Amino acid sequence: MSVNVIGRIYSRLVLPRFCVSGESTMPSNSVRVAAAQMTSINDLASNFATCSLLVKEAASAGAKLLCFPEAFSYVGAKDGDSVSIAEPLHGPLMQKYCSLARESSIWLSLGGFQERGSDDEHLCNTHVIVDDTGEIRSSYRKIHLFDVDVPGGRVYKESKFTEEGKHVVAVDSPIGRLGLTVCYDLRFPEIYQLLRFQHGAQVLLVPSAFTKVTGEAHWEILLRARAIENQCYVIAAAQAGKHNDKRESYGDTLIIDPWGTVVGRLPDRLSTGIVVADIDLSLVDSVREKMPLAKQRKPIEFWKTASL
Repeated sequence: MSVNVIGRIYSRLVLPRFCVSGESTMPSNSVRVAAAQMTSINDLASNFATCSLLVKEAASAGAKLLCFPEAFSYVGAKDGDSVSIAEPLHGPLMQKYCSLARESSIWLSLGGFQERGSDDEHLCNTHVIVDDTGEIRSSYRKIHLFDVDVPGGRVYKESKFTEEGKHVVAVDSPIGRLGLTVCYDLRFPEIYQLLRFQHGAQVLLVPSAFTKVTGEAHWEILLRARAIENQCYVIAAAQAGKHNDKRESYGDTLIIDPWGTVVGRLPDRLSTGIVVADIDLSLVDSVREKMPLAKQRKPIEFWKTASL
């Protein structure tokens, strides 16, 4: 496997990594995807400028889909700041991102957008899929909220300002059927099993902003487990580095195949850039045919009667 790294600098924005995993010519049955890594701050315009450059990089690399991390558009200086900038999905900020997709003819996974909630004190942490014409194809509101006392770190209470999602969402795309999740969902295998076995997902998207402590301990192993147990590709776009004095993200953007092999990784865990890899859905079919988990799984009724 060859890996090519190209560094580029744009005024104050540094995109030090453009990493392509795989051979220079992709197989005819493959589709190219990209995953972004960035360090969002509490400046909507600055974050949009970074995303614009990453979209152009991904499109020029031939990617059909670019996945952004959770909170790509904004990370507040303190908890709850995001509520003040939250907008409906038809609002002007999301429309700017839809225009990016249309102008570069690329699908976008916009994970963790601050969608306006049902009242002035709450938002929804919403994963939005935009097609290459700039139309919103689907959206998923994060179900599992990050209410955690991080060992050796700070206490997080996402539910204080975020409404819990209620629905599991999958959507068809040029790279296969996508299963939509966000960050902390990763620790709950049930949602991924529903996406695979009931909703037919072939590619699981996990846009995230993992903390440094939890990322070092669990990030890669959880992602590879979700890929293996569901026999799906996993694309995990990550926030990276220090957003402000109080918040730091782990980084390590990954693309993983259905056998659990890392096929794409940004070499620098703290950099802003994209990793590009080729997804081959025939590999998904092959892995599932040789190890037919869907046929061998026991229904929930079996476990109810098998429990002592």
